[in-house]
Amino acid sequence: MNVLWRTLLTMLRAKLRLRRDGALPLDAVTKVRLTTLPTDIDLLRHMNNGRYLSLFDLGRWDMTTRTGLGDVFRENGWYAVVANETITFRKSLKLFTRFDIETRWIGHDERALYMEHRAVVNGEVYASAIIRGRILSRSGGYVTHEQLFGALGYEDTLPEAPQWAHDWAEATRLPSTRKPAPSVWE
Repeated sequence: MNVLWRTLLTMLRAKLRLRRDGALPLDAVTKVRLTTLPTDIDLLRHMNNGRYLSLFDLGRWDMTTRTGLGDVFRENGWYAVVANETITFRKSLKLFTRFDIETRWIGHDERALYMEHRAVVNGEVYASAIIRGRILSRSGGYVTHEQLFGALGYEDTLPEAPQWAHDWAEATRLPSTRKPAPSVWE
């Protein structure tokens, strides 16, 4: 429930900022200020590793709303899904620590968009996650970048994803949903 309320509050704040300040460019870095709550910590008294990814969702909701993507998604029957994600931890977030979730797009390939999230305390990175996401249509299939950027009224403003992101995506890829993926441990 805790993350649900945070999500609703984040979306409301983002919508108000969108109305007040206008849409952000796709290459903007967005920030959401949070505090580590008792429901975020584990038995070791720091933020649970799984909670980071849940809270990084707030960064995506904020950015999606403030760039105008959320409205475009609703108008066109589109939605975003995470295809790959990897998180790296540097320092622990302790109880009641104030931190920012910083979010930015880092590029795209022929089928997906790449995003980075950071948990930052006083300008210092505590954790970072790389997300590879796809935009899908409720009527079926995936949304091309041309459709997405065209609906936003933008030229293709995101750079090609760096080579390391392509390598990471390939190394972590699972078989297509149309192919078998048996669980066989070697």
